[in-house]
Amino acid sequence: MVDFEAEPSTDSVVSEDGTRIAYLSRGSGPAVIVVPGVLALASGYEQFATALASEFTVHTIERRGHGESGPQRPGHGVEDDCADVRALQDKTGAAFLVGHSYGGFVALETARQNTGIAKVAVYEPGLSVNGSMPLGWMDAYEKYLAQGKPLEAFIEFLRAIGPDAVRKTPRWMFRRMMPVMMKAPEKDEVIAQLPQNLVEHRQYARFDNTYRNYAEISAEVLLVDGDKDRRAWTASDQELLASVIPRCERVTVPGLDHFGIDKGAPDQVAGVIGEFLSRS
Repeated sequence: MVDFEAEPSTDSVVSEDGTRIAYLSRGSGPAVIVVPGVLALASGYEQFATALASEFTVHTIERRGHGESGPQRPGHGVEDDCADVRALQDKTGAAFLVGHSYGGFVALETARQNTGIAKVAVYEPGLSVNGSMPLGWMDAYEKYLAQGKPLEAFIEFLRAIGPDAVRKTPRWMFRRMMPVMMKAPEKDEVIAQLPQNLVEHRQYARFDNTYRNYAEISAEVLLVDGDKDRRAWTASDQELLASVIPRCERVTVPGLDHFGIDKGAPDQVAGVIGEFLSRS
């Protein structure tokens, strides 16, 4: 009998460029690879992984530049993230992918021309269509990082990317709220990932308006989103994705925001995704 309350097992795989990629595993059954979003560690998806592990062996990858995985190399691109997922796929035999936000972008890119992937479930995948993803914050963000002001950089990011209420919050109020909103160890984890966040968002700019490429995906795809604090571009981008992916279905989970899969209602999202992956 599998003890789902036990700590997940930890292991690593070596990607094609020699970078060590760590991952967490739990459960038994068909193998699933979970790909986290930006500013997130594999451990942040443990509640989701535990819920999914009742029917599947869940491998949550620690994307390069995060946690115990090796660093992003100069010129890092989403192709490197995809190579890391493929390395884990080769090791585990996983035919299922789950991705969140930037991890959803990685999952969709990995699934292109990859017949070894049978099903992909993505929760609000990162995507830029005709510049829909806000990217004007990046110059100031980079400058704050260079000046050793990581919290100012993080505020710049939140005020550009967050829902309406967040974007309208004055900078001075953010400064007062940050000590309440973020405490150690979460604060330290986020600060450590701020440079990688910039690199990863530059991939959205690089791949802007390439969503038609996902017509190449042979796998079945489930697009999941929430309807709370919806970003202005989420619904239309999801519709465009659904229109080009040959075998695709959509599910909107009421009451959840962009972080429904890892922080909002991981068990509920795992139920939706698990039902999709279990279907023959």
